[in-house]
This record gives sequence, C-alpha cells and structure tokens, in this order.
Amino acid sequence: AKMKTWGCTRGIALVLPSLLAALCATTAQKHDIDVYSLTVDSKVSSRFAHTVVTSRVVNRAETAQEATFQVELPKRAFITNFSMIIEGVTYPGNIKEKAAAQEQYSAAVARGESAGLVKATGRKTEQFQVSVSVAPSAKVTFELVYEELLKRQLGAYELLLKVQPQQLVRHLQMDIHIFEPQGISFLETESTFMTNELVDALTVSQNKTKAHIQFKPTLSQQKSSGQQDTVLNGNFIVRYDVNRTVSGGSIQIEGGYFVHYFAPEGLPTIPKNVIFVIDKSGSMRGRKIQQTREALIKILDDLSPSDQFNLVSFSGDTTQWKPSLVPASAENVNQARSYATGIQAQGGTNINDAMLMAVQLLDSANQQELLPEGSVSLIILLTDGDPTMGETNPARIQKNVKEAVGGQYSVFSLGFGFDVSYAFLEKLALDNGGLARRIYEDSDSALQLQDFYQEVANPLLTAVTFEYPSNAVEDVSQDNFRLLFKGSEIVVAGKIRDQSPDVLSAKVKGKMHMQNITFQTESSVAEQEKEFQNPKYIFHSFMERLWAYLTIQQLLEKMVSASNAEKQALETQALNLSLHYCFVTPLTSMVVTKPEGKEQSEVAEKPMETGRVPWLHTPTSLSLPLPPLSGKGLPKPRLFLLSEPPRTTSLPGKLPASLRPGPPLVLVCQPSLPTLGTTAAVPAPIQAPPVILTLPGQSVDRLCVDIKHSQGPMHLLSDPEQGIEVTAQYKTEKDQFSWIKVTFKNPELQVHAFSEHVVVTRNRRNSAYKWKETLFSVIPGLKMTMDKAGLLLLSSPDRVTIGLLPWDGPGEGLRLLLRDTDRFSSRVGGVLGQFYQNVVWGPPAAANDSQRTVTVGDLEYTATRLLKLDYQEGSPGTEISCWSVEL
Repeated sequence: AKMKTWGCTRGIALVLPSLLAALCATTAQKHDIDVYSLTVDSKVSSRFAHTVVTSRVVNRAETAQEATFQVELPKRAFITNFSMIIEGVTYPGNIKEKAAAQEQYSAAVARGESAGLVKATGRKTEQFQVSVSVAPSAKVTFELVYEELLKRQLGAYELLLKVQPQQLVRHLQMDIHIFEPQGISFLETESTFMTNELVDALTVSQNKTKAHIQFKPTLSQQKSSGQQDTVLNGNFIVRYDVNRTVSGGSIQIEGGYFVHYFAPEGLPTIPKNVIFVIDKSGSMRGRKIQQTREALIKILDDLSPSDQFNLVSFSGDTTQWKPSLVPASAENVNQARSYATGIQAQGGTNINDAMLMAVQLLDSANQQELLPEGSVSLIILLTDGDPTMGETNPARIQKNVKEAVGGQYSVFSLGFGFDVSYAFLEKLALDNGGLARRIYEDSDSALQLQDFYQEVANPLLTAVTFEYPSNAVEDVSQDNFRLLFKGSEIVVAGKIRDQSPDVLSAKVKGKMHMQNITFQTESSVAEQEKEFQNPKYIFHSFMERLWAYLTIQQLLEKMVSASNAEKQALETQALNLSLHYCFVTPLTSMVVTKPEGKEQSEVAEKPMETGRVPWLHTPTSLSLPLPPLSGKGLPKPRLFLLSEPPRTTSLPGKLPASLRPGPPLVLVCQPSLPTLGTTAAVPAPIQAPPVILTLPGQSVDRLCVDIKHSQGPMHLLSDPEQGIEVTAQYKTEKDQFSWIKVTFKNPELQVHAFSEHVVVTRNRRNSAYKWKETLFSVIPGLKMTMDKAGLLLLSSPDRVTIGLLPWDGPGEGLRLLLRDTDRFSSRVGGVLGQFYQNVVWGPPAAANDSQRTVTVGDLEYTATRLLKLDYQEGSPGTEISCWSVEL
C-alpha cells in the first residue's frame, strides 16, 4: 500500500546528527511479533540531517499481539512525520498546536498517555515509542521521520545512532549519506556493538565532497556466538568536519534560500578573564566535589599565560581565593590547584552573593584598568542545587545578576545532577550572553566539565555581525553574536529575494584582540543551485527546512530571556513556523490515532530540559549473583548487616512514615578465621606479571617483567619513528599499574587507561569508555577495538599494536600487551623499549640453570625462570614458564 502524506504536504527533508533506531517486540512469546525489516536512511546535506526509520513487522501468533515501535532520536531533533500502515490503511500522525491537541484529546491525556509517546532517555537522546495491537498474520509498517541541524562542537559534527532491534532481523540496513560542498576534511566512525564478524557488514566510501556509510549485517552476523540472540545493541557514531580557510565562510544556496557557515581557521585566541564560581554546599559532598576538584585542577592547567582568573567558592557564605584577578602564571596556577584540592563541601547554597562577588571582582579590575584591552570576560558557575540562603527567589537573583553584569560579561551556567532547577540556570546564562549545560552525574562528570571548558577556552572574535545587501535577502535568522569560540561555528540562514542579484555577497565584522576585522565573501546563485541537484544526497527543499529549523530554535531560545510582552510575539512566530513545516517542537504536539477507535489517540510532545527529571529518581531493583560461599576447604562465611545513614534525595511529596525508606542495608561477607593449627598453609597463587614482552628474533622469545621499584610516572617506551609513547604509574605496594597512558603523534590522540574506565582525548574532546563494553572505532591512521573481556587494542598498518587490559585474576590491575613488535624502529627506548635494542643473553648459570644474565646497553639484569600466569589471552590466564626480570 502506498503511504499517504498527512496534514503537511511539504517535501520532508532527511537529516542525521545523532541517530538511534530501536525496535522492540514486547510479547510473552519472544518472537511472535517478527520484525522482518528495519531500515534507517539518513541524508546529511550541508550539516542538515533528515532521517527516516522504517520498521516492518508481522504477527506470527494465532492471537492478537502488541507490537511496539521504539526509536531513540537526538534531543535537538524535531520529529516531522510518523505513520503506521496496518492492513493497507494508513494511520497518520497529525501535528497541531499543543493546546488544540490537548483539548481535542483530553481523554487520552486524562489516561496519562500524553507523555507516553516521547520521553527523555539519555544525555543526548529522547525516545519515541508507540504500541499497537496486531491481528494474527497481519503486517504493520511503522515510519518515523526527524530532522536536525548538526552543531559543530570542538571541531566536529557528530551523528549518533542507537541500534537495538532486540531480535534477529532478516533485512537490517543502515545508510548514511553525507554531502558537504566545502569538502570533507576528516571522517571517523565509532561503534559500541561492532564485532570482528560485523565489521564485514560495514562499508565506508568517501570522495572530496561525499561520503556513504552502509551497515547491512546478515542474520548469521547478527547472532551472538552459539546463540539465537542479536548482538546488535549500542551506539553507532559518525564524526566529521569540513574544509575551511581564513575567510568570510561558505554561502550555500538551494531552492531560493541561503545558509552562511562561518568558522574561520587560523585566528589567534583572545586573552580571557575568567572567574570560576564553585558550589561547595553540603549536597556536593562526596563524589560530586571530588570530580569538581579533579576537573578544576585540569582546567587550571589549560589556562593560557595571557589569561587572568580567580576562584569564588560558596555555600551559605561566599569566599574568593584572591582579592583580585591574577595572571595565569605557573606559580599562580600551582597555588590555585592547591586551593582547589582543599575545597570541602558543607552548608547551604547562596548563589546570589557568589554571582555578585564574581561580577564585583571583574568590575573593580575594569575600574582599575586591569582587564587587558580587547580581552573577553567570562563567569562560569557550577552548582547542583537551588538557592537556599541569602536571596532565594530565582527571579530576583536573575534580575540582580543581569543588572550587575550590565551586558559586559558572559555567564555560563553548569547544572550538576538533577536536583538543580535547570530553567533557572538557563535564564541566568541566556540573560547574560552565555549558555547553560547540564552535567550528568556519572563516572565521567569531571570529563564533562573539562569538555565544556574546552568549548569556551579559546574565544576568537567578539561582536560578530553579518551584513547582506538589503535588496538581495529577507527573513534572515539571527545575524549578530556576542562571541565566536574556536571549534564552533556560526550559522545564518535566510530567503533570497525574487529580484536578487546573480551573486550574493556578505560582510562579516568582528573584533579580534586588538583590532576590528571585516571578512568578505560571495557566492554565485546559479552555480550553487546547480551544486544541489544530485538526487541521491539531497532531499526536497532541505535549505528552506534548515532555515525554518534554525529560526524556530533561535526563537525558542529568545523566549527564555524575553519580557512577557515580547514572549507572546516570539511564541506566535515559532508556533506558525512549527505548524507550517510540520515540526514537533515544544509548542506543538503530534496526535497519533490507532485503529482501535477514537479513544485510542495518543499525543507525542517534545520533552523539555526541565528543572528536575523525576524518572531518574525511580528506584531500580538490584540482584546480585553470589558465588557459592562455602565449599571444600573453604571456611564457612559469617554474614554481617551494616547500616548506612540514609542519603537525602528530593522526593515528590512527603511519604507517610510507614512508607519512608529506612537506611539501606549493606551485606558484608567475611570468612570465619580458621582455627590455629588445623589447616595446612595455602601456597601463594601464581601471579600474572604486569608486563609480558614478546621479543621477535631474540634467543628468548618472551620476557616477563616485574616492577619492584617505581617512583612517580614511568617512561615505559617511546619510538619517534612510530610516533608512539607509553607512560604509566605503578603502585609497588599493590603490584599494579594505577594508570597507563598511550600517546600517538599521527593522528594526534591520547588513550588514558584507569582501573574504572578508559579516556580517549582527540581534538580537545574527551570520550570515556567503561571496560568490557565492546568498542570499534576507526579514525584515519588508527583502529581502536575493545572486546567483552576488556582487551583494548590500538592498531594501524605498519605500527606496533598496543593492548591494554583490566586484569581481574591474581594480581589484579591494568596490564600492557605488545603485538607486532618487529615493527619497532632502531630508535625505540624506555624502561621496556630497551629490550627491543641490542640485548645480549648470557648462558644459564652453572650453579643454577634457572638463572641467566641479560645485558641491555650498559645495564645488566638477572633473569630467573619462574612460573607465571599469561594474561595475554584473557582471564583466567594459562600457566607459563617464563624468563623474568625485576626492574
């Protein structure tokens, strides 16, 4: 059956920035609902992504079954279409003004279904989900379309796809087409579900301006080893950037609309004056304050010597680190690090006084002419709660701060966790030329803080304005901006007038550190229109939709800090555009009608990044598989119950005392001590050495290295020709590496392994991966993979492969592996690298044939034949006899 279009008849565009397709069959008999086809088709034209997710299912049971269609999509995306085709009849989604949808379907709302179709699910995503009853042998086609303008952050655009079909799918296909007229400068892919079997299902082809990524796994590739379950469950990410010069940017034209991208390369950074305002109230106690300290120490190291800074910490009282701003000299940064290390959390939350103190510090520096001419002043606030002391009325705090700032400085608000009123922080920032961000409470919170700082660390231009000939364009989106940061991009879009000249010219004006600058650029209308004629990569009227998307996003943002009178006009404009272009925005809803009758209508709405997210407080049940606690030769355990004081958390409404949770119980298992003299001494378990070196071409092909003396970080190995360096910290008292860091020169990349996770840093962006999650990442010149055993391999053609492993056998801790070591150059060095140089092995000693000497340059070691555990093939390891040296 041909799919009908609904309400909106305009051509729908196809776009992808962060894409997640998921289809679940929730039935008693797992595969009664058979998903026989699932396709994701995403077209990205000039950063504007249009994504279509299509799922086809059939009910193979003899009774009616419920089929659930579930897609995770980027938070910044707008749904533009949804439809179901059941038995040849199309049931469309209709996009209406929110109030009208609520009135018309108040019955559905009363049943609590209105929030059921779309809900926030993760940091970057929200989930669309709809269920429908399917008759025996009947087929259903679900189709969802959404669109988004990709935002450049830290020098890259990111497309994120979640793939989790939850069953084997006969026809599973994902296609991503990218078209960038400026030229694609780099393209990399990353996946958290890819296995060696699945790699063959992925093809990436690319030329100067186009890329096509296809993932089409067969049924056998989708199976987990020896089972009938699918292995597909996780993220698929594409990152890329485009070519740029020091110019007025790129103007692209299609269908009577233009878009102007501006991100000039090679500009010097403007010096900045930055005040960090840190919440140290009682609710920050524990991990939050620890991560804040950790991030702050790293951020202080990243300050430029031309910057000035100060720290304000607050609870009920407010403290400034220094009486005035100080230069970011090595000495001052060291002092600030010591101060940050000592920040302790206790007391209330006085945001008003802390922010006014920060403004006062900048004001007094300004009056004394201590702020360098042309510098940029930023206030970065980090808090995890609402104001509880001093001025506690959010509206009055916003008013006080806005009046004090007076448009001179930019305020950035970071809300830590979910007990914070995000709407309050967002207005505080947008009122003062900055932006707000939520910091998610997780093991990588410190990295999130560092990444945010990196985004604002390098201001390039202030007071940026775009000028176009008034006779050439109309309905132009926002055309003046307070700041442009390195790694980001400014986008302006508008309509081309009917009588417009053949060439569209533009001027971009801004202020650099000590001078004003004007960029000029122009674009031929006819040439640009011709460029976008390729039907495979282009969807109809994509630039008009891009303009509408951008304009709506900007209107919604302006509404946050507008007066009541202005707000109404902005809302009307944004609503009209949302309805005209069929976008599900915070002002519209999509009504989905089901075949069961009028009563079965549901409403899909855009979730907002509100103050608190109640679903995150939902308690989860925890089941712990306990190993057998007593057995042959093992003492019987004794169980102790320890109670812990209850943690405070914000609960909706007060529970009656009988239902309030008591202190959580902690179960501790402790073996009984054996009675003296009744058990034989247990021999010490065979340990795995921290490092096993494979030595091709030497008389000993394998060397086990034990580290007995270590002070501070160790330089394990480096090879300038390979562009590789490995450093580590070894804790001799624990017999394990506490961290290992691998640095690559080309591509520039750093992999930092800790006991709980691995952090990969590239282009100032940090990504954290937990051990034993699968990972498959391909960037030009390097492949990074991790399997379920936790083995992380860093490999590329003609280079040594470096492996990192979280070993949990005897002598647990991080382990290092080296493969393809014949590729080391003659310049290899370091504590381990020396064994790949001129090594001379002496014969076994006459008195003890399990000992021999090994000479490396001027150093002589004793090698001893010992039983060790080989960790290289993963846990539990195999026993090997190995020549071992102590370092």
